[in-house]
Amino acid sequence: MPGLLSVVATPIGNLEDITLRALRVLREADLVAAEDTRHTAKLLRHHGIQARTLSFHTHNTRSRVPQLIARLSGGARVALVTDAGTPGVSDPGVELVRACRHQGITVEAVPGPSASMAAAVVSGFPLTPLTVFGFPPVRSKDRNAWFVEAAKTPHTFTFFEAPHRIDSTLRLCARYLVNRQICVARELTKVHEEAIIFMLNDLDGQTIVARGEFTVVVSPAPAAEEHSQPTVSDADIRAKYREVSARLLDRSRREVLVQVATELGLPRRTVYSALERDKGGS
Repeated sequence: MPGLLSVVATPIGNLEDITLRALRVLREADLVAAEDTRHTAKLLRHHGIQARTLSFHTHNTRSRVPQLIARLSGGARVALVTDAGTPGVSDPGVELVRACRHQGITVEAVPGPSASMAAAVVSGFPLTPLTVFGFPPVRSKDRNAWFVEAAKTPHTFTFFEAPHRIDSTLRLCARYLVNRQICVARELTKVHEEAIIFMLNDLDGQTIVARGEFTVVVSPAPAAEEHSQPTVSDADIRAKYREVSARLLDRSRREVLVQVATELGLPRRTVYSALERDKGGS
């Protein structure tokens, strides 16, 4: 009787962010196929789990898939994990799942953390629909082409970036994603977690620490956002502005404006216009 492949989501930073079910599956697995066995060993050790591990990463997929299929066909229970988050999302896994489906081997999802969803949720941008991209290409020509295509996405989308490329990537965002807000999330769920939200037109005024793992969330294009945004009165906008100003006493007026726009799901210019009309009427 064929075995079972469990696609197990693991923490993206904080080792406590793992489900009880995931811990049970890892304990019961005959084999844990891990992107980096040393990294996974830390997680298993933290939770007192003794399990046999096998490396399964981008560079050995071709040889490992037949080995794992043979184990699964013989009745083994295999847990597939990556270094962080959900396997198959910009990580190895899709090839093994596809091979299992072809061989009639059952595949189950053990859901949990996802850097894309975590960053999207804290951004405050509309999330239906939401497109998840991986890492932009490394080569300059391919990167530019990638951003040209990404800019055609009218709704919220996310992507990942490495710390040594984040500055140049944000410059490309400012060039191709005009008049859109961006959330730059760093070190999610870790001690130095940070999520900075700003208009790409204001990039030069931002300080981004190029350290840690980055997940970037881009707001809907202005036309798409205006089409789907709820009706909010000037009075509601002014009330929200007073509320946010009281919370963010040390922030500039521009930063308060951006936060108000984010919390209300409105373009920043709509908030600005409402406040200017208030001045005109006072």
